[in-house]
Parts: sequence; structure tokens; C-alpha cells
Amino acid sequence: MAILHASPRRLARAGAGLMLALALCASAGTATATATGGSDEEKFMAENDAAMTKMMDGMAVKPSGDIDADFAAMMIPHHQGAIDMAMSELRYGHNEQLRRIAQEIIVDQLQEIAAMRLALGQPLPPSEPAPTQAGPGQPATPTAPADPATHNHAMHAH
Repeated sequence: MAILHASPRRLARAGAGLMLALALCASAGTATATATGGSDEEKFMAENDAAMTKMMDGMAVKPSGDIDADFAAMMIPHHQGAIDMAMSELRYGHNEQLRRIAQEIIVDQLQEIAAMRLALGQPLPPSEPAPTQAGPGQPATPTAPADPATHNHAMHAH
């Protein structure tokens, strides 16, 4: 796998970012919806429809003559679409098995995106707050404990 040829420093940065993403995704179940109004089902479906549209648009890549670059250019939006759909499951889903799978999807897809970028010598994107956290200078939104075992669903309206 090409990621094995990346420098230890780059791998450490990627690993640290992925660990942060895992911790942040554990708290995604209490996120407020990006869609306004409507039932949770309507919000879930709207978010997934937007994720699918964004993914399909992103995968429409004009061939560059570099098969590897074209593959990554198509797969990265595909993986991001899976991440976006998994985030919707964490926001609105109730089944703990599926929520755990959604968390795993997020981590796995982020790792694969990082591996593809590193394999092509592309920089990793800068770290950003998770959708469930406030950015710098913004008021923080309440989040669930990072340890899913201590997460109390009775505290949240689903």
C-alpha cells in the first residue's frame, strides 16, 4: 500500500487527525440538524439527498491522463459522501449497532481519503471543527461524552 512510503511525520499528522475525528464523531449524535423544520426522518432524507448529489457531482471528473489521479479524484468525493451519510445516521439514528457502524465508516473513509492524498503526494486538508462543534469564536454546542458507553440517550430528544 502506498501509504507505507509516506514519511513518519506525515503519517503521524494523519493519524492524529483521524483520532480527533473519531473522538468528535462519537459526539455527533447530539448535533443539531442542518435542515430546518420537519421531522427527523425528513431532515435525515434531505441531508442524505444533498450528500448523494454532492457526491455524484464530485465524482464527475474530466480525465486528466493520469489514471491514479483520476481514480483518487473520483474516490475522494465517493468516500466523503459515505462520511456525510454516516454523520446523518449519527444525528438521527437510534440503533446503537448502526450508529457504531456509522462511526466506523467515518473513521475508515477518512483514513482512506488521507491514504489516497498521501499516495499522490497531495497535502492533507487543514483540520476543521467537526460539524458537532463550534469553530473558534463561536459558542460551543453541547455534545455527548466522547465515551459511547457513558452516552445517555435519555438526556437527548431524538
